[in-house]
Amino acid sequence: MIEAFRSLFLVAVMTTSASAEVTRSILSYDDLNGWAADDHGAALSVFLNTCGDLDDPDWQALCGVARTYKPDAARSFFELFFRPVLVEDGKDGLFTGYFEPELDGSKTRSERYKYPIYKMPPEARGAEKWLSRRDLLTGDVMQGRGLEIAWVDDPVELFFLQIQGSGRIRLPDGRALRVGYGGANGHPYRSIGSELIRRGALGAHQVSAQMIKSWVRKNPEAGTELLFHNPSYVFFREVNRVAPEFGPLGAMNRSVTTMRSIAADPAYTPLGAPVWVEKDGKDPLRRLMIAQDTGSAIKGAQRADIFFGTGDAAGAAAGRLKDPGRMVVLLPIQRAYALLPDEF
Repeated sequence: MIEAFRSLFLVAVMTTSASAEVTRSILSYDDLNGWAADDHGAALSVFLNTCGDLDDPDWQALCGVARTYKPDAARSFFELFFRPVLVEDGKDGLFTGYFEPELDGSKTRSERYKYPIYKMPPEARGAEKWLSRRDLLTGDVMQGRGLEIAWVDDPVELFFLQIQGSGRIRLPDGRALRVGYGGANGHPYRSIGSELIRRGALGAHQVSAQMIKSWVRKNPEAGTELLFHNPSYVFFREVNRVAPEFGPLGAMNRSVTTMRSIAADPAYTPLGAPVWVEKDGKDPLRRLMIAQDTGSAIKGAQRADIFFGTGDAAGAAAGRLKDPGRMVVLLPIQRAYALLPDEF
């Protein structure tokens, strides 16, 4: 059956609410650049981390079958039970990276550790839009309520922890405390990188997380004011059930895996689905990954965020990634063929 479709692009056209034309094309595995050279066993292991949480019967059946396959037969499993589907919405492919930050902190406040990581206040949960970042951090609404999870030593790193949505806190006794996304104040995110470009403080080619951090630290008063430019504020929750050696929880409430998990747009890519990544650029990447996360900036059929791991080295690598390419989602056979036009 695969050979019958090798040279055909079988396209189903759909129209979204935004009037963008979306095409879905069934490909052959021969169309996937570098497919044969990948470690499919590693991808199968990551797929098994979340496939048991998928509710639809076809996914559940495949998850059961997957558990019977050994790593060296993983390629056969994917080729037998899935078909590659290229989903396009007219926008170029774009890959960026994300990571889990590590901050130095403490469970108690001190002269060094004085910047709090807050839990979400009860009254903020029912509000469509609550207090802005400036109001939260300059007023006393959070004071004396026991909402602090921990305190950290760097307000700039705390700001970027909020952008990432999860992270680990290194405590003075060597233990690690993991925090995850616990809600937000409802204000839209405003980019401080774009604001620095608008002011002429940095050129567009200079903007990166490291450059922004450096600018804020060199300009403490202006830097504090710059952080207030983003009114969005993220609250956290303590994550106790994930061991420190595992990755942070993704949108499926399971740990994500370094260089095998991606954040994708669930409007086009089902969470839990295998996705073949063909990232171009300076360091091309050809790898089967699993869509196990989402992100507010990850919108579109050909948009993905690759998880790079935990800590500063992962952060530096993730911050450099902004490359073109394409992603091809692997769907169960019947689900894939259901996308074909009725007249085929």
